[in-house]
Amino acid sequence: MPNAKGTTAAAARHKSAPAVNQRADAQRSRAKILAATPVALRKNPDASVADIAAEAGVGRMTLYGHFANREALIDATLTDSLEQAEGVLGGVPLDGDPAAALEALITSSWTLLERVRSVLVVAQRELPAARIREMHEVAEGRMQGLFERGQREGFFRADLPVSWMLAVTHLAMDAAAEEVTAGRIARKDAAELIIGTLLPAFSATKRR
Repeated sequence: MPNAKGTTAAAARHKSAPAVNQRADAQRSRAKILAATPVALRKNPDASVADIAAEAGVGRMTLYGHFANREALIDATLTDSLEQAEGVLGGVPLDGDPAAALEALITSSWTLLERVRSVLVVAQRELPAARIREMHEVAEGRMQGLFERGQREGFFRADLPVSWMLAVTHLAMDAAAEEVTAGRIARKDAAELIIGTLLPAFSATKRR
């Protein structure tokens, strides 16, 4: 016959099981919503909460159970996308030749930009600019560190402010995305075109 202590422990486990299952279900539904949001926004940048919920295969009230409004959903989706991107970009080797490191970083960044651009475009329209900058701090710091090292080692032009080099890099990548969307360049050629534009512009004269 089980003692009181054993009975109490068994009862506690029985009570906690539904709570654990509910948390797991909530995590799964949240993940489905975050995965579906970029898909819905690619189809329609003005997709409503109801549209996104339908894309995720959940009810609108389920979506609202995780995100208070559309802005909160866009913020969470971009954060999730950038965290996944960081897992890739964090593994790009940035030591050795700065030009080769920049090429590898741009190639990886372009691939990831293609995945998150639908969310980023909407986020830039609907979220505060300060919030967008905050989300990009880690990636920005990585690129900035590479430019600064390249300048110290004489690979990149010292007469160009690093802030300018960062701005031009972002503009080149955004322009490439626009050209791909418009069908004027092939997606597979975009990274090479970006690199072919930036490296000659940034390289120190003695290394050209």
